[in-house]
Parts: sequence; C-alpha cells; structure tokens
Amino acid sequence: MIRAILPLALLALAAPVAAQVHNPLLESGPDPWIVRDGKTYYYMNTQGNRLAIRKTRDLTRLADAPEVTVWTPPTSGPNAQSIWAPELHRIGGRWYLYYTAAAAGHDDDAHRGIFVLENSGRDPMRGPWVDRGKLKTQLTGIDGTTFAYRGRRYFVYSAYDGPDSALRIVAMANPWTLTGAETTIARPDRAWERQGGRQIVEGPEFLQGPRGTLYLTYSGSACWSDGYAIGLLRAPAGTDPLDAAAWRKAPDPILATNPEQRIFAPGHNGFFTTPGGETWIVYHANPDAGMGCTARRSPRIQRVRWRGAVPDFTGPAGVIAPLASPR
Repeated sequence: MIRAILPLALLALAAPVAAQVHNPLLESGPDPWIVRDGKTYYYMNTQGNRLAIRKTRDLTRLADAPEVTVWTPPTSGPNAQSIWAPELHRIGGRWYLYYTAAAAGHDDDAHRGIFVLENSGRDPMRGPWVDRGKLKTQLTGIDGTTFAYRGRRYFVYSAYDGPDSALRIVAMANPWTLTGAETTIARPDRAWERQGGRQIVEGPEFLQGPRGTLYLTYSGSACWSDGYAIGLLRAPAGTDPLDAAAWRKAPDPILATNPEQRIFAPGHNGFFTTPGGETWIVYHANPDAGMGCTARRSPRIQRVRWRGAVPDFTGPAGVIAPLASPR
C-alpha cells in the first residue's frame, strides 16, 4: 500500500505550478502595448529616446525577455526626440510601428506628431524598418492608434485643439496615409477629465465587442494627477465610426485610482487577445499616490470579461493577489 501511494505523492510534488500574473509585470513601463502574433506576444512601452521590443510566449515571465532596440531617432528633423507611446500592429502581412515624436529643438505640443515605420519581415525584432514618415493629421497631436472595421481602416489620435485635447478619427487609404475629413468624437467635458490643471483626453484604444459593438477607451486628465483614469466610448454595431453622433461616452471612468489594489493614476491602455480567445487589458499605473507622470509608472494586465456585449473591467488587479495567467 505504501509503495502504491508513494509514487503518486512524488508525482503530486513534481507537478508544475500553474503560471500566475503578478502585477506589475515590470518595475517601469509607461504607455505599455501588447500584441499577439500566433503564440508569441510582443511588448513595447515608452522609452523616450528609442523604440524597443520584448518577445515572449509567457507574459508572466515578461521581465525575463530581452529588450531589443529596433529603431533610434535621427539627431534632427520632425521626429528627433520625446519618442512616446509606441504601438505595433500586424497589417496585411507586414508590421507597422506607430509612435509619437517631437521636432528637434521644439519639444512642445505645437511640434508633436505621430509617425509610422514599416517592416516586411516575419519577426518585427529583425530586419530593417522603413520610415513612412509623419501622418498628415489636421492638428498636431499624440497617441495614434489604428483599427479595421467592416473592411475599412481608421486612425484615431489625441489632437491639440485650443486649450483642450480632443479625440479625432479619420479613414486611412493605407497604413501610413490618411484620407478624407477628420471627425471629433470626444472632448474633455466631464469633471473627471479635467484633473491636474489640464483638460485632456488621450491614449485612444479600439476594442470590438463580440456582437460587433465598437468601443474606444481613452485616458482622461493630466497624467501627473492621481485623478488620471480610463474612460469609455461606445458606438452601436454596424455604425459608421466617422459619425460623431454614433459615439456615447460612459459618465464615469471604467478604471480609476484604487488604493486597495495599489492602482494610482491608471491610464494609456491597450487590448490583446489570447490563443484561447480571452480579452485582456494592459495599462500603466503608479504603486503609490503622488508619484506623477514619470518612468516609475509600471505595466499591469488583467482580464476583461464580457457581459453580453458589454466589457467588464472590474475585478482584482493582480497586485495584492496573483491572477490566473492568460490562456
């Protein structure tokens, strides 16, 4: 009897422990971005002076993945400094990398824009990146993103529009060319979007619901304020994304400062799906109050569950207690 039980006990002791998410994934990582290609996840965040990628099949071990610099800015020109908010997209069998930059000698809002690079290789961490230049937005701005819906591609960014910033959308002729008129779909018209001394909506990110409903998350208020938070826009399935009247704003943030979960000033998120079809959000936050808008902001992920056509962002954040890993 003992001999029969002993091997089972040894097998139980040898059984691998399921991976868990312990947030934050890294000690530093503002403006995080994750995209999956097959079983591989690619991760980026703001570096300030370059664009770098990590590659892993296990996001719980992201810190073990080597960081590879894939592009450094020129010493002069319109994209020479303040390299922010990178986004890596797989479009038409090629990789496109969107990022915000400022002109040499002019690190201010009037000289910022969104630029795009192209890589025809299978692995975005290898091969040359071709500079496709600055996207010709109507206004200067930051935080560009792109998505496809019903056979057409769109671009959304945070535009500097007088004393405010605004979210504007425009159609794309190809991944580096805008076409047609821009439409403003959101302004900072809620009290929670006006914290920290500026009126800001930025960091737009697209999420399509399981029934075709369109969602855009965004960050509101100044990033140096603990009132910085993530809001949500919604448009019905089958809508024209360029129709401003189609978009409705949730009255309150969907992810805000939560001291019990050690989340302060959460913002600049993105979404990714797992091989098993789960939806996850990635965002940055500070671990304590009053830490401001610095490189100390760290990347966190947590699962988004669907309640019918509505995304649910509530639940533990994986800081106090770990989360089940993405599957």
